[in-house]
Amino acid sequence: QVQLVESGGGLVQAGGSLRLSCAASGSIFSINVMAWYRQAPGKQRELAAQVSSGGSTYYADSVKGRFTISRDNAKNTVYLQMNSLKPEDTAVYYCSAYISLVSTNPGSTYWGQGTQVTVSS
Repeated sequence: QVQLVESGGGLVQAGGSLRLSCAASGSIFSINVMAWYRQAPGKQRELAAQVSSGGSTYYADSVKGRFTISRDNAKNTVYLQMNSLKPEDTAVYYCSAYISLVSTNPGSTYWGQGTQVTVSS
């Protein structure tokens, strides 16, 4: 059983910072891409940032220059450092990862339960 456990969400004032973490656990053989999605009330889920196993990153235009995604392969963990937060960043943030298990090939995409980020002004 693979589980992605998120932490770091909360309430912050505009201009503040938060760091989200998502740790994957289980019988993991390898993890390819890891990503952070977000879903604001009444809106579709969107990709905010992702990082490949090789370290290549992608950011949505709305977060470029403010968010930084990184990963610690030894800990099977992905982070999202969020700076200069805006009210429009308010959303439920979900981490995802494409994971291959010891006895499974190809792998599958797994999702965290989501963590609420609320930015007030």
